[in-house]
Amino acid sequence: MARHVRPFAVTVLILASTAVLAGLLWSWLSPRAPYQITDQGQVLADPSTQALIAADGWFAVVTGVLGLVCGAVGWRLRRGHELAVLVGLCAGGLLAAYITLWVGSAFTLGVVTVEAAAQPGTTIVPGSLRLTALGVRVAWPLCAVGVFGLLEGMHGYRESPLRKPYT
Repeated sequence: MARHVRPFAVTVLILASTAVLAGLLWSWLSPRAPYQITDQGQVLADPSTQALIAADGWFAVVTGVLGLVCGAVGWRLRRGHELAVLVGLCAGGLLAAYITLWVGSAFTLGVVTVEAAAQPGTTIVPGSLRLTALGVRVAWPLCAVGVFGLLEGMHGYRESPLRKPYT
């Protein structure tokens, strides 16, 4: 049991540290929805804006691609600790998704404000990043575990002594 703790912990820590860069990349790529400042506070200036959906999409792309890469690298470096690395990819992927969300929401890089049709004299400001489709938070662990399982299955089939070609 103790021999599996180190590969698990290393996998989780590597994914968590990668998530900081993923959050900055998500913040840089995603457009911000325009908000109008009113007496009641900030109100979405253009209810038909696609910026909220685009932020979800960019989050899914960034975390999904990193999940694919982490799953392939984890499989390549597994060295007899398949279960520990697999569980580390799952837990680390979930943690990495939350860190990506936190970092991307906290920092504003490459602000792209979507233009809104506002009345003259109103103040339009870019909104902060947030997710509206919460299901995209599982893109990282799902892709990582999926690639790891696919590669492990292909390797296991190729190395199986039960596999015999038809003659």
